[in-house]
Amino acid sequence: MQELNVMFEPVRGLLMQIGGYLPRLAIAVGILVVGWLLAKAFRFSVVKALRALNFHVLTERAGIDGFLQQGGTDKDSTDLFGWLAYALVILASLILASNSLDLTHVTDLLGKVVFFLPRLLVALLVVIFGSYFARFIGGAVRGYCKRVAISDGDLLGSAAQYGIMVFVVLLAIDHLDIGGGLIQQTFLILLAGVVFAGALALGLGARDRAALLIERWFPPEDDKDKAKVRR
Repeated sequence: MQELNVMFEPVRGLLMQIGGYLPRLAIAVGILVVGWLLAKAFRFSVVKALRALNFHVLTERAGIDGFLQQGGTDKDSTDLFGWLAYALVILASLILASNSLDLTHVTDLLGKVVFFLPRLLVALLVVIFGSYFARFIGGAVRGYCKRVAISDGDLLGSAAQYGIMVFVVLLAIDHLDIGGGLIQQTFLILLAGVVFAGALALGLGARDRAALLIERWFPPEDDKDKAKVRR
């Protein structure tokens, strides 16, 4: 009899551990179910609120929705923000569930992801508003060049627009703290190389070409008057 007790002692201990773990598992499952329902409701509320504020109009004019649709999706930026809100609530419920199960490492990992999501949200807002501003500046440059009879206005407008977009993207990446400043330093090195190469090209072999471009962009007053008379 004593030998049987010794043999079944590990089994008895295992069953007691399972019995003590099942209530905590049930609580974790309940937390996940409630979190899933809250996440769906929160996503629906965020999408409805953003569409009521015409946020989708802003993202469409900024070109973000067109960029997403070129990737093969029928969703827009408003749906993307709704998905981020959904993921935030789901991750919070996962943290509570794993904490109830004493999964310390999982809780720490999910906590880092949750702290990253708000930064991602701010970075997306920076890109959206920056893209809208870049398009506005590009259109303003094209309009100005057209009014003062500067040719290549489309080229200058596109250069201004994409220059602002590069700065906006770097600002968003810096906010996300990706690469520890490596991306910004690489961009500065490339920019310095392009500027240096352009200076050498203008100084050594393209002075005449640069003079022609400047004369075409800023024609003399007599040429402007002649152009107006022709019109």
